[in-house]
Amino acid sequence: MDTSPLVLVIEDETPILRFLRLTLGNAGFRVVEAATGAAGLAMAASHQPDAIILDLNLPDMDGMAVLKSVREWTGTPVIVLSARDQERDKVTALDLGADDYLSKPFGVQELIARMRVALRHAAQVAAGNRTNEPRIRIHDLLIDLGARRVFLEDRELHLTPLEYKLLVTFAQHAGKVLTHRFLLKEVWGAASLDEAYSVRVFVSNLRRKIEREPAQPRYLLTEQGVGYRFAEA
Repeated sequence: MDTSPLVLVIEDETPILRFLRLTLGNAGFRVVEAATGAAGLAMAASHQPDAIILDLNLPDMDGMAVLKSVREWTGTPVIVLSARDQERDKVTALDLGADDYLSKPFGVQELIARMRVALRHAAQVAAGNRTNEPRIRIHDLLIDLGARRVFLEDRELHLTPLEYKLLVTFAQHAGKVLTHRFLLKEVWGAASLDEAYSVRVFVSNLRRKIEREPAQPRYLLTEQGVGYRFAEA
């Protein structure tokens, strides 16, 4: 029995669908396909894929509606692949629960890398590793969750309680884009984009403490106009 990850591709453009089938197959994934949103939702329920690649411009319904429906019953990783490249579309998709967003045209290696990050993160969440492991290590950064201490290259960093909570949130979602709204809700318990400046200020302060060169960050990367992505181990 083939145990390689099963990917559902919801895409109505035949050339792109053919390309994704070949690309994903060569990368070791099994692929099932749907050309409409309704068919995609049905296949998501019947096949229970390990990941979903979703186009937003579908002939029967908007891809955002598909994403919202999927998120009502499953945490399966969803990577949006769309010709829409406006920041508001990216933010909306991520806030609705997409794990990542790639604009067309896209790089094959980047797509495969994002797929693998999303699958690893989903596996870790399912296993409870993110909440139960006493330590998180990413490159030279070590977060001791039990002791609430942070070390960079064996040197202890002194973070404020909010900086520590922000760092842990990033580390627990390493490799995934986190929007301002998500961070506000997780760290501050708020969801108003009017307070997004607070995130920027705290991220800037955190960068000064964990980065050798804050202007060229290694750990805490900016996704322009959308949010931030923390480096993956």
